[in-house]
Amino acid sequence: MIDTVYAIINIKDLDKIDFTQTQVTSKDTIRISVDLSEFVIKWQGKEPTFIADGTVIPLQLLTHAEALELMHSSKWSIDVLENN
Repeated sequence: MIDTVYAIINIKDLDKIDFTQTQVTSKDTIRISVDLSEFVIKWQGKEPTFIADGTVIPLQLLTHAEALELMHSSKWSIDVLENN
């Protein structure tokens, strides 16, 4: 089984992403951090060319478990109960 790689990317690089090379279908379906500064893409197998050639440099590369943990952090998720 090929592992899925999750990459945290700076939002300024959003227009450099070729979504045909990721498992995220478009910039309309990305997960964005609460402060709107970062987003997540993921892929399996071959690294996307925009990362391999240095056009986009990920802030972090994560496993599925690491990505899940990060998505539950306050940087990526708002606690609805806190806002009521």
